[in-house]
Amino acid sequence: MKPLPDPYAIEPLAKAPNCTITVPGSKSITNRALILAALSDKKCVLRGALWAKDTQVMVEALWELDFDVDVEPDLVEECNRTITVHGRGGKIPKHNAELYVGNAGTAARFLTALVCLGHGEYRIYGDERMHERPMGELFEALRRWGAEIEAEDDRLPAVVHIDHLRPKPITIATKDSSQFASAMILIERAAKAEACISLEGVADEYGYVSMTRRLVETFDPDFRIEPDLSSASYFVAAAHLCGGTVEIADWPGESLQIDGKFPEFLAGLRRAGPARPTTVSRVRDLGDSVMTLAICALFGSQPMQLVDAGRLRVQETDRIGAMMTELQRVGAKVEEHEDGFTVWPAEPGQLHGAEIETYDDHRMAMSFAVLGLKVPGILIKNPSCVNKTFPNFFEKLEQLRQEPSP
Repeated sequence: MKPLPDPYAIEPLAKAPNCTITVPGSKSITNRALILAALSDKKCVLRGALWAKDTQVMVEALWELDFDVDVEPDLVEECNRTITVHGRGGKIPKHNAELYVGNAGTAARFLTALVCLGHGEYRIYGDERMHERPMGELFEALRRWGAEIEAEDDRLPAVVHIDHLRPKPITIATKDSSQFASAMILIERAAKAEACISLEGVADEYGYVSMTRRLVETFDPDFRIEPDLSSASYFVAAAHLCGGTVEIADWPGESLQIDGKFPEFLAGLRRAGPARPTTVSRVRDLGDSVMTLAICALFGSQPMQLVDAGRLRVQETDRIGAMMTELQRVGAKVEEHEDGFTVWPAEPGQLHGAEIETYDDHRMAMSFAVLGLKVPGILIKNPSCVNKTFPNFFEKLEQLRQEPSP
């Protein structure tokens, strides 16, 4: 990818877009599929797998654990790869390893659970922000299954000492992160721990825990990764705000991803009637696309109220606080709540340009880039933070300005 100017200026679209956008594979599915492939007793081929920081650290950790993993280019999307993993039937080849996870929550949580199927000592560490993010609920679950985990304040870095797991019934809270439950579900069969895991917290019928359970049931040695629908939301939003037509290539008919419902909630922002808030749950309704929806709510007819979103405070940054600060910076009317926020539609001329602090958070950069398609003067600081999940995002954004092929 070409180096990006910092800050990166977003120019409003001069006319409605008319194009088809290919977005990279789902980060959430790719990292789950990599774990399931490693646990398989077969050679597994993952097609359309995302190749970005969060998935690269997962592959590098599998290499460090002596798994045989081959990575080949994807002929359609430059930020995808075809990844072949030679599964080891639930065994961890290496007995001593240091695994770096960056600021990838999925890699941190899933690898911590994975190495507990091994025999030996494993150190897991990440960057400064990852060392601030919660891990205690996962550590406690693994300790109850027989792992010895050394970690100050129950955060990374951590050293796992393991001989063998002794599963017993456990209840895992999902308030801080659903990834704790997903990590345990991914190793459940290999640990011979079926029916040992129950959840405490808000129902997750369509969310990330449900994604994990469905992947465990449907995973196949020749597996295609869905496009990342959180990433697709920026381009769906562009058409919603600017008119025109933006198609997302290979949008799945029946998706594993909760953000497949983004177009439905987007349409709800323009319903007629009294100005009562459109309420959106971060757990039951949408995933990371709630941030895109908040940008779109500025141009809707109804306020948007986000609820059940406490997890956003312990992700790449405190996303609730960050969204409130940056939305106010551009002149929006917002109100912060403990587990969410409310955004009101803007009056004509209310919004204005500003330099947007991204807090090294890819979702902040991409969400406010969408705002720049409508509001002049939006500058995205540290734009390269999109490398976490969507390295060529700004190139794709420019495709909205291109004339369709004859």
